[in-house]
Amino acid sequence: MTDTATPKPGKVRVPADDLRAFAAALLEKGGLSAEHARTTADVFVWAAQRGVESHGIARVPAYLDLLAKGVANAAPDLKVESTRPAAAVIDADRAPGPVALTAAADEAIERARAFGIASVGVRRTVHTGAIGYYVSRIAEQGLVGLGFVAGMPNMGYTGVKGAAVATSPLAVAVPAADRAPLLLDMATATIALGKIRQAKTNGTPLPENAAATADGTPTTDPEQAVMPLPLGGAKGSGMSLAFEMLTSVLVGAPIFAAFHSDDPAGRKHRQNALLSALDPAAFGGSAEDFTDAVDDTLATLKGLPVADDADGVYYPGERSAALAVQRGADGVPVAPKVWRDLTERAAASGITPPATV
Repeated sequence: MTDTATPKPGKVRVPADDLRAFAAALLEKGGLSAEHARTTADVFVWAAQRGVESHGIARVPAYLDLLAKGVANAAPDLKVESTRPAAAVIDADRAPGPVALTAAADEAIERARAFGIASVGVRRTVHTGAIGYYVSRIAEQGLVGLGFVAGMPNMGYTGVKGAAVATSPLAVAVPAADRAPLLLDMATATIALGKIRQAKTNGTPLPENAAATADGTPTTDPEQAVMPLPLGGAKGSGMSLAFEMLTSVLVGAPIFAAFHSDDPAGRKHRQNALLSALDPAAFGGSAEDFTDAVDDTLATLKGLPVADDADGVYYPGERSAALAVQRGADGVPVAPKVWRDLTERAAASGITPPATV
């Protein structure tokens, strides 16, 4: 596969393992335990290898700032609460999202192994990172993974003036036999906030009905845009509200109602999540029968006639998985500004940056 994100002049490439170790060292200096630092770095590099730059290695400085400001808890006391065998809630104690959601994914895997299906909610975490990582972690164990996240309102809602709901993502990972897992990882917004900032930097217009001004008026002017609009209008905003119910309300930590109340504490940054794992063997047949059928389904899709303006037929996650393999071999590209920030922080902490390729 051709790397569609080939570094522009000035970008550097860093071997994935070295980048992971470097990020972990910085995060540990920032206050995380060695284990939590490795876990968080793994999520960032996973995203970077797959071309998800918004949740990749560029997140390291942002997380260091969250830790320094006390928004994220460097030494969280994660507590697992459960009254039913196939369900649990992890109180994250403001742990970084990669720490809390990795623990939730592993908890869901263990319970699904025993009971066929399990759901684990996460309460009071801070920025979940790439949600596709956690459902992929579940799929690596031969289980189907589903994930939902709710966060702080930063997106419009159909019929509402101003920001109302969050750009809440969902992710689904389905294991296959001889192919990369199907991985659907999407937000409920038409455009990412990072894309709005990028358009402002480049001075390029935004797509129609993708972003809005502070009062919710659609605009293509990146200088006026402050928030994304929901994907598919009422469909995207409705999905976001539903995810608030499936996560925040379900685990007893509502965000939406608190944010729009008169209590200033309601605007304190936090996120909630729900991860579910399903064992295909619990639904009849064997796990092998299931993954073989998944492969057959994907092969059928890829065998369909290719549209004149398309370069092929791809299933969700296929191209990002191929890109991850390529970047695993060739190194992970890092933008000059991000690399400069990382190396400056490393110098201040006495950490030697890895060699670039």
